[in-house]
Amino acid sequence: MAERSTAAVDVADNSGDKPLTAKADAATTDGTAQAEDTKGASPEDAENTNGGRPLSEAVPASPDLHSGHKLAGRYRLEECVTRLDGFSSWRAVDEKLRRAVGVHLLPADHPRARSVLAAARSSALLGDPRFVQVLDAVEENDLVYVVHEWLPDATELTALLAAGPMEAHDAYQLVNQLSQAMAAAHREGLAHLRLTPGAVLRSSTGQYRIRGLAVNAALRGITAEHPLRTDTEAIGALLYAALTHRWPYENDAHGLAGLPKGLGLIAPDQVRAGVHRGLSELAMRALANDGATASRQEPPCTTPDELARAVAAMPRILPPEPTFTAPPAYQRTTYQQGTYGRPSSHPSSVTQPVMPVPPPPLQSRAGRALKWTVSALLIAALGLGSWQLAETLLDRRGSAGDPPPTQGTSEPADDGKGKADQKPLAIKDAVEYFPDGKAQDPGDVGLTHDGDPATYWRSKTFVDGPQLAPFKQGIGIMYEIGADQKVSAASIGLKFTGERTRIALYAADSLSSSAPLSSMKKIADTETTGSTATLEAKEPVSTRFVLVWITDVPRSPADSYSRDGYKQGVTDVQFTG
Repeated sequence: MAERSTAAVDVADNSGDKPLTAKADAATTDGTAQAEDTKGASPEDAENTNGGRPLSEAVPASPDLHSGHKLAGRYRLEECVTRLDGFSSWRAVDEKLRRAVGVHLLPADHPRARSVLAAARSSALLGDPRFVQVLDAVEENDLVYVVHEWLPDATELTALLAAGPMEAHDAYQLVNQLSQAMAAAHREGLAHLRLTPGAVLRSSTGQYRIRGLAVNAALRGITAEHPLRTDTEAIGALLYAALTHRWPYENDAHGLAGLPKGLGLIAPDQVRAGVHRGLSELAMRALANDGATASRQEPPCTTPDELARAVAAMPRILPPEPTFTAPPAYQRTTYQQGTYGRPSSHPSSVTQPVMPVPPPPLQSRAGRALKWTVSALLIAALGLGSWQLAETLLDRRGSAGDPPPTQGTSEPADDGKGKADQKPLAIKDAVEYFPDGKAQDPGDVGLTHDGDPATYWRSKTFVDGPQLAPFKQGIGIMYEIGADQKVSAASIGLKFTGERTRIALYAADSLSSSAPLSSMKKIADTETTGSTATLEAKEPVSTRFVLVWITDVPRSPADSYSRDGYKQGVTDVQFTG
């Protein structure tokens, strides 16, 4: 399993300092230094701005460091990916934990050093796995540096958008996950203010993670009078780009062409045919915060929380059905009965010589007689052996003084009725279930049904246990098994053993953490101290969504990922019905 601590650093992308407005940021990729930070703005903006700060503000040069330099005796700088506006961003290695990290560096006398430190420490306290985590924020030896996670396997949204417009299901997941994540951040008093395609990553499991929360804006000295509206408009712009493959402003930005000049903001379903109507209206409600909403005249969404509620009110958009390629037609060989001597159905330019076919074995009169003789001898040998074995067993039983068996006193054999008809149920999708709003590890949920027992999803470490309540009612994962099917049993692989793990299965109506547990029907529950929990229902329950709900976890020692305490992980989940 990939390390949870490896993540993509929020490198300083150079696409402008202003939040998403009609004057859009210019498109650059992470790691590409840019001489001016005003590309994509109007001439007046270029004259009156200097990288997002007043012209009178003196910014010291970025620290002159080189590859191989170590910070705090553990962070070894490897590659400078950005040098801009008095700070630089690096790919580095944490030699103590042996993992890749990202580092922002700026002089301690930089006018924004204090605000960068404050933003990084506030972001680190959030601890939400939907954001790229801040690992360290230090002032040392006239330097201020911020250490971030690095996700080498994640894909930047800029690259995803460059490939073309997204499917409706992918765009739905994008706006749903981003709006929920930013709503949680704003509830803690944190804003992003630079939510561009370069600030969004998609992991291999389909989970989106946001990088640069608060820090990205602090590095450039960006502020906003209405941060809630700024971040909401940014999410709307990302959704618009995902649906249309166009940037929703006149200027080209982030590798995407802008809208035709003078046309104004038009709905995505008017830009490209086949766009999902509900998502098109949702993008307009998030973008047009001055009241000019989509055709249905729904109220605009001015906060990420309002946008998240609007997404939840939509009918869930399912992924497209998988396409299967038909296997090639079976090719009959010349040795099969009925084809010998017939012309081939696949003519060739070169005539192949017809090889003589050997006669089938034992088809002569003598061969048939030999087969019957051998068969009769085998049957006789089996009958004699069975008779001798039965006689021996009866003699042993009589010598031991056992009473002869009487008809009707033997135990009825378990014919396995009901179990023989059981079959494994394929898992189509999975998300973490956290009704209290505090997720554990949503990015690794897909590892619980990837067929590899070496990979796993894990919970956080709790001080008290084994019962998590009252601090937390439980932790769980919601699975989708396609259409409604009867679920009769489950096998749950567990990472940690010991006293004790309690698990229950529930039938749910959707993959939503907003559904209370009381609205679900319990299928089965069990308690174990081993590495596998087996649950069997008294009666199969027909459902499409199954919740694995863990309320008790064992105590386990510290490892390279977590401290000593009560915790649990799920390695593999299988349902049968």
